Amino acid sequence: MGDETLVLGLGITGCAASEALISRGHEVCAVDDSPSESIKEWANKLSLELFPAPLSGKWDNFLQRFSQILISPGIPDSHPVFGAASRVGSTIIDEGDLANEWDDRPRCAVTGTNGKTTVVTLVTEMLNRSGLNAVAAGNLEKPVLTAIEDSSADCFVIEASSFRLAHSLKFKASPSVWLNFAPDHLDHHLNLDTYLQAKKRVWEGVEKESDAIANLSDEVVKQYSPKGVTGFGIDGSYCYVQGFNLIFEGESLLDIRDLPRSMPHDLENAQAALLLAKKFGANVGSCVETLERFKGLEHRVELVAQRNEIAFVNDSKSTTPHSTLSALKGLPGAVLIAGGKNKGIDLTPLKEAKPLAVIAMGEAAEEIVKIFENECSVEVASTMSEAVEKAYKKALPRGTVLLSPACASFDWYESYSERGSDFIRAVSELEIF
Repeated sequence: MGDETLVLGLGITGCAASEALISRGHEVCAVDDSPSESIKEWANKLSLELFPAPLSGKWDNFLQRFSQILISPGIPDSHPVFGAASRVGSTIIDEGDLANEWDDRPRCAVTGTNGKTTVVTLVTEMLNRSGLNAVAAGNLEKPVLTAIEDSSADCFVIEASSFRLAHSLKFKASPSVWLNFAPDHLDHHLNLDTYLQAKKRVWEGVEKESDAIANLSDEVVKQYSPKGVTGFGIDGSYCYVQGFNLIFEGESLLDIRDLPRSMPHDLENAQAALLLAKKFGANVGSCVETLERFKGLEHRVELVAQRNEIAFVNDSKSTTPHSTLSALKGLPGAVLIAGGKNKGIDLTPLKEAKPLAVIAMGEAAEEIVKIFENECSVEVASTMSEAVEKAYKKALPRGTVLLSPACASFDWYESYSERGSDFIRAVSELEIF
């Protein structure tokens, strides 16, 4: 076997990994199924050998020259590279494994089906307000290998997706929090159990059991928590809500009515961020100040307009039933716009939401209709503008129209953010009558 590294997939992470490896003198090749002209030009400038993907039966022979294979986050578990690597003895790694080798600054991590980016954002801000130069990285626009190039950073807050966790040789971050668990990415993982096994790995690198932070109100997270876990979300844990008080380490820390974001999932995110940031070096005062100023992120239960006393809320980031149910829990009686590209998930739990009415759209429209046809009024829309108009007509006075699709966006859009922006456009162009 050769001593070269293969980078599989040239998205943001794959490109960053290729550049980092080459800059450190490694021999690197790459495979990408459909490289753009700009990627080809980039590879040529780096003198990076770029191969087309071998035919499925040819991977074993192809991998003979590579001692390790860095897997980009978008590569599904069913890809033939995994079986072939096992047979020929090539080691599968994630970019985080290279970061472990090249950088020893502290890292904490956040995983969960929903809420990761919000908690990473909160924790990073809490640490920065406390005087630490914390940098967010991972399942974001900034790969870990790009982040560690910043010599001024004191520490890193890692958004750890199941894609990254599944393919790490050794995931290393302490402390680490697991927010919640629900079916997701079943178009990527082999089954629900492989998704679960990936999530569980977020705690494999904690330095002590109490550095494992868990949402104990989530039954799956609670079930797999280690003995000395630092829990939140239930009475008597390290952090929980009692009445209007946020209890932290046995004392009332703040009144949740003072928070700009106080829906049930917002409060779980706040508890997780508070515990993780405090363990990682933030002071409590800076944590409270961050929570009292935080107004949320784009496309995540975001109030985008009030028109004729109807609130329009953009939750385009919601790509699972779990996240849509969380949004509707805080907005009972909303008219729901849902649908898109199903990620292999059972959508029937949406029935629990009991919205006032539903507008179904996208590839999953027929599934959405079947779920709600005996529950409430449900109609199909063929464009976002049509969906917004139909939802507006269904909404009660002083009611809410909620875009919370419970599906991916890739049937109509390039990303959830493009879908959310289209919703905002449709709301702004809505003819009020």
